[in-house]
Amino acid sequence: MQLNGIRRLLALMLAATLFAALLAPQAARAQQGVFIQIESHAALTEAEARARAYAQQVPNVNAFRATTGLYAVALGPYTPQDAEALLRQLLAQGAVPRDSFVVTGQPYVTQVYPVGVDALATGPGAAPQTGASAPSIEQSVLPATGATDATIAPPVIPEPEETLQQARQSEAQLDRAGRDALQIALQWFGFYNSTIDGAFGPGTRNAMSNWQSARGFEPTGVLTTRQRAQLLDEYGSELAALGMEPVRDDRAGIQIDLPLAMVRFQDYNFPFARFAPVDDSGVQVLLISQPGDRSTLFGLYEIMQTLEIVPLEGERQRQGDRFLLTGQSDTLRSHTEARLTGGAVKGFTLVWPPERDAEIARVLPMMQQSFTALDGVLDPGAIPEGQEADIDTVSGLEVRRPIRVRSGFYVDAQGSVLTTTDAIPAQCTQVLIDDAYEADIVYRDDALGLAVLRPRQRLAPIAFAEIAAAPGRPRDEVAAAGFPFDGALGTASMVFGTLADLQGIAGETTIQRLALDTSDSEAGGPVFDQTGSVLGMVLPGLDGARALPAEVTLALRADQLTDVFAAAGLRPTLSSRTTAMGRERLARLGADMTVTVTCWN
Repeated sequence: MQLNGIRRLLALMLAATLFAALLAPQAARAQQGVFIQIESHAALTEAEARARAYAQQVPNVNAFRATTGLYAVALGPYTPQDAEALLRQLLAQGAVPRDSFVVTGQPYVTQVYPVGVDALATGPGAAPQTGASAPSIEQSVLPATGATDATIAPPVIPEPEETLQQARQSEAQLDRAGRDALQIALQWFGFYNSTIDGAFGPGTRNAMSNWQSARGFEPTGVLTTRQRAQLLDEYGSELAALGMEPVRDDRAGIQIDLPLAMVRFQDYNFPFARFAPVDDSGVQVLLISQPGDRSTLFGLYEIMQTLEIVPLEGERQRQGDRFLLTGQSDTLRSHTEARLTGGAVKGFTLVWPPERDAEIARVLPMMQQSFTALDGVLDPGAIPEGQEADIDTVSGLEVRRPIRVRSGFYVDAQGSVLTTTDAIPAQCTQVLIDDAYEADIVYRDDALGLAVLRPRQRLAPIAFAEIAAAPGRPRDEVAAAGFPFDGALGTASMVFGTLADLQGIAGETTIQRLALDTSDSEAGGPVFDQTGSVLGMVLPGLDGARALPAEVTLALRADQLTDVFAAAGLRPTLSSRTTAMGRERLARLGADMTVTVTCWN
């Protein structure tokens, strides 16, 4: 019996020892404080990201791997009394999720945020004091200083998100202006492309849902109060970056919203109020204002197309009492619209570089929607002081110039044009006949140096070439028509001389040599005999790399081009003329038949 008693005593002592060992960690954890668990996540990266976000505004933020395998975000450690009091206040203020709770550190296995910190082994600290209301999320925590009495800002935790029902209720309180503002903001970011009407139908709901998905929210199609604020804040920030502000110009009689972060008022130069780029924005604006009627409107339509700021490629619409011009190139974009209103032409031009396309896609609709014609029109005398007349500008704007100007001449009644290949270098993106009619290159022979152009619209030339049946005779009088001075004279001129030889300088039988002087831009023009029959086409004033001397011009021989005409699909008219013309009549024939050929890029 004594032995059994000893055994029972030893067993009780061992059990007591084991029980004390089991209780020791829990007692230590209790002394180390408790935590307020506010979130739980399955992914480590998500928990770290949320903890990092909270830590920007809230002190004592931790993330732990729990015994459940999840990752917890928790505040602490605090004493149990402080934690309970703090949690009650935060819940009352709606500052933490309603399922937040106080927990000991026992469920937490390892701390994963901040790295290198072990809050589980740290004693409880004082809970931050909260006031009557939760602080704003924008409030920042002051950085730590060396002072021992530095004040720690209270925790700042985002308010809980509204439920779908709460979001519907708060949305129902919006007035028309508030509903319009949301549609405008959604439209700005490309989620909404319908009418701004304040009606939240399927289109608006779909736009809201897409915006929510793009921002990482649940796509309910109903924005919560916080989401509406975020959307409008994003919109306001972008507007501020562009500087969109209403501009009222009583002198021009126009009100319009302009991107004043990109442009600034420069001057008046009739019919424009000009806004120049700010810094290196590359953006320009012209407000168009001039008295007039429909002929004035359509005249402006033609003039605008000659300006450098309106590239050749783009939309062209002229109808009724309005017109639209757009242009785009590798380096420039432009949009011009104008209309006739109240006896005046009013409109605007917006010019920008391609790298601004995304911003202008938002700016242009705002300019269009805000454009308002007011009373008043720009005075035709409104020009900058000291500005001198310049044939290369219109109202201070550069006129677009072709990269090459040469001559050509009609060879049939359909308006086909024979010209030199020197008129159409490889960089041409557009070829115009008489600066007005777009043409296609339907044939070219670089060895001979000739090309055939066909206008894209049917033309009815006043006169076209009648080809001489036989070559001219040396020392006979000849004449060449063309456009000297890069076409500045507007009408073809005639230069007279003689036929010097029926072959080229190197003995070429397809070339004839003329004793007369022509300029580069006269190349491609016709060569006439005294009857008005065409003997050939003027060639450029170069023989290989050498310039020809004055009074020497080379020309193709028309009588040697029969096969070329056939290959080009031309059926030229052979001349039956036998009577010599006077110089004046011959000059008129040359002017009626000869055209400018311009190369544009």
